[in-house]
Amino acid sequence: MSKQMSRRNFLRAAGMGTAGLALANYLPALAQDDLQATINYWHHFTSETEFLGMERVMALFAEKYPGVEVIQENIPNADFMAKFTSGVLAGERADTTMISVARLPDMVAMDGLVPLTDRINNWELKEYFPDNRWEGITVDGEIYGIPAFTFVDWGYYRTDWFEEAGIEPPQTFDEFLEAAIALTDPEQGRYGFGMRAGDGGQGFIIAVMEAFGTQIVDENGEPAIDRDTAIEAIKWYSDLYTVHNVVPESAPSDSYRQIMEGFKTGQTAMVWHHTGSLTEIAAALEPGEQFLPIIRPAGPVNHVARLSYLYNGVMKEDNIDAAWAWVSFWGELDPTIAFLEETGYFPASQEVAEDPRITENDLYTPALDTLAFGGPEPNFVGYSGWTTSVVLPEFQKVLVGEATVEQAVDAMIAGLEETLE
Repeated sequence: MSKQMSRRNFLRAAGMGTAGLALANYLPALAQDDLQATINYWHHFTSETEFLGMERVMALFAEKYPGVEVIQENIPNADFMAKFTSGVLAGERADTTMISVARLPDMVAMDGLVPLTDRINNWELKEYFPDNRWEGITVDGEIYGIPAFTFVDWGYYRTDWFEEAGIEPPQTFDEFLEAAIALTDPEQGRYGFGMRAGDGGQGFIIAVMEAFGTQIVDENGEPAIDRDTAIEAIKWYSDLYTVHNVVPESAPSDSYRQIMEGFKTGQTAMVWHHTGSLTEIAAALEPGEQFLPIIRPAGPVNHVARLSYLYNGVMKEDNIDAAWAWVSFWGELDPTIAFLEETGYFPASQEVAEDPRITENDLYTPALDTLAFGGPEPNFVGYSGWTTSVVLPEFQKVLVGEATVEQAVDAMIAGLEETLE
């Protein structure tokens, strides 16, 4: 890919220009409404590109529903469930909210969401969303939200560093470790991998455990972590920091922003994230010449990558028609394209995802290949709290020498059993 193509024309080359994804056979937007209301929306967007996408969607919504004012409130991801819980308990709910699959069981268990089943089943755009889009947002037959976009797990690697070292992109955990070691040079401030072991890093820990072959819960929802397998997995992952020294010293506290900046500024050779960061990275590095996306490497037993659909739902019925207009608007064509242009987030609509301007673009090939084997993360009441308050801090203790791998895994298992009691 040329430098000219990879910067100013990057989105156009990816098939994401302003008119790029207009599908003539896509259903038209819902009819204009004369709603008059002010509603608020809780979300946990953090990046500049996400906020730009949010602004585009809000502007389009205001054009269609001029009588509805949306007041958006950003809540840091680490504080989101605390805010949600306190809002429900204190009777200070938002009208609408962002919903992740991992948090849905807890949100429903505290009666924090309004079922939207009837409205969704009668929504004229529902047919564009395959059945698996609704599985993660359904509890006991009730549907609680509309898919807004898709996170497809993948990674990024520095093509220039790999070519210089004569190394092929890794396809397995063993190859990943070999590449990380080969590309680490502390004297130049270079490390093979940017590990997210701070806020938000818990999902990677669970994915590594599953890649080594252990379940988290069984088909009956009972604890199912195999201790020996989990120890092997946590040792492999923590050894990247404690033994091989292939990640920055700041890893135990590094969250999204730190791993992104580390990759963009030439500190790290590889990083794991999802499709949502493509636009940000492509604005800093030359696609093809300095970086490319890559499928997550396969573990010793399983090839694990998440397909995570983020949803929008309703918390109260006071302004239900306006709230429904807002959450369903995210499923329409124009806002889907606008958000895609700014963020690179994959559409949840199958109609848009299958457009040739996505399927025929090499940058998206790893994501499209991941759709064939990827799947959702575990989903049970208490999952979010367990991973945040037990799994992540126990892993961090291993990194900083406050616990052995065995002690950390035992604490994780005990915490899971307590969660599921």
